[in-house]
Amino acid sequence: MTEQNAGEPDDTLRDDHRYLLHRRALTEDDARPDAVERRHSAGGRTARENVADLVDLESFVEYGRFAIAAQRQRRDLDDLIARTPADGLIAGTARINGGACAVLSYDYTVLAGTQGVLGHRKKDRLFEVIERMQLPTVFFAEGGGGRPGDTDYPVVSSLDVRAFALWAGLSGLVPRIAIVKGRCFAGNAVIAGCSDLIVATEDASIGMGGPAMIAGGGLGDVRPDDVGPISTQAPNGVVDVVVADEAAAVAVTKTLIGYFQGTTSPGAVADQTSLRTLVPERARRAYDVRPIVETLADTGTVTFLRERFAREMVTAFARIEGRPVGVIANDTRVMAGAITADAADKAARFLQLCEAFGLPVISLIDCPGYMVGPAAEADALVRRGSRLLVAGAALTVPLIAVVLRRGYGLGAQAMAGGSLHEPLLTVAWPGAHLGPMGLEGAVRLGMRKELEAIADDAEREEVVRQATAAAQENAKAINAAAMFEIDDVIDPADTRNLIANTLAAAPPGRRDGRRRYVDTW
Repeated sequence: MTEQNAGEPDDTLRDDHRYLLHRRALTEDDARPDAVERRHSAGGRTARENVADLVDLESFVEYGRFAIAAQRQRRDLDDLIARTPADGLIAGTARINGGACAVLSYDYTVLAGTQGVLGHRKKDRLFEVIERMQLPTVFFAEGGGGRPGDTDYPVVSSLDVRAFALWAGLSGLVPRIAIVKGRCFAGNAVIAGCSDLIVATEDASIGMGGPAMIAGGGLGDVRPDDVGPISTQAPNGVVDVVVADEAAAVAVTKTLIGYFQGTTSPGAVADQTSLRTLVPERARRAYDVRPIVETLADTGTVTFLRERFAREMVTAFARIEGRPVGVIANDTRVMAGAITADAADKAARFLQLCEAFGLPVISLIDCPGYMVGPAAEADALVRRGSRLLVAGAALTVPLIAVVLRRGYGLGAQAMAGGSLHEPLLTVAWPGAHLGPMGLEGAVRLGMRKELEAIADDAEREEVVRQATAAAQENAKAINAAAMFEIDDVIDPADTRNLIANTLAAAPPGRRDGRRRYVDTW
């Protein structure tokens, strides 16, 4: 990212040009070998190394490279130029995967990546450019939050800073991905939290306040790495993708941003006949739904999100014949695939994201319904569970539903946008069963008086067994199709082809001119 001199010898340059090159050189990593070495020794990369890895070669157009920390009243100017390049925030426009984007990166080697006065002004400038140019954005958010040491601008509260409002205002307008390595506190954490997706390294610690703020609030002394470690922020759903290091974070981010950049050439395809045996025949036997997602998608194009959070619900981006899609699916290995409050939050927010940026949704259903009982209700299931129905009803992007095995109750309806006739296409695999609730439960509820009248326990259970078997026969997908409750029952090996053909015929989502933000949660 160093400007070249187009081959012109130095002795032919004017003094002003030579001074410009000198000052530009001071903004590069080579000018601060000690800071770079400390960063490398700590297992990290510099901000400029990350940006260079992320963007297409020589496409970066930097804004505000000559900014320095606003501390001239307390520090020598040459020291600020040497030690606080770009005021600790590298920012500009670029191309990623060939598409126009914006990229910003706090520089942890400059005052621990804190947010300075000119850095805030730089963000304001970039956020306005991003809105005007509709640029997908990547933000490396590592850093310690607001910087108290800037002296050149009189402030009382700094609460009039516009950067947070401008960044939050981009929600639903452009896709925004935050990358977090190491410590990310206060204002930096808010930048990450307002983003659509967060990619974080295993050593990340993310918190609304760092150790100093925690201690200042009388809450005790906490080590920086214990504020919000990945062991907390992945299971609770804050982080979407966890990776080993910054190189892996950049690689994943390129893939993620690519889903919002449109269709690519179709990729390789797995043997679709394997789908015929990936779902067990036994209704109560759990299985991993992720191989089904990976088989349906172009090979190597699936990225699972929030894997450690609400594991009963799978959310993922993928490509089918090169076209980016969103996928939701029930994982029967956890809570039997029921819709919990967390699962509803996870899926509803994902549907919002797909709707905002025009990605069709594929719903793979194997759901016994909503989770029930006092413990589930303690999680505000009535409200949170309903989010999935509201988000599904608001979809204008194409939705395709595939009932893999069980489609029971309101939970299955929520997975299908509120009704089996809401998706553009609703199909089932041959072994699927559908019903208003779990079949045995329906039998016990519907036949309560008859069952209570049977004194012998064994006889009563045999009646339940026979009635459940009869209900099972009636609930077969082929019978639901015969009543036209679903559109078809299909060979699992044909699923990908039917999805691709339906999406090819489908119009994009309707746009009514209204801006809808995407929930941060």
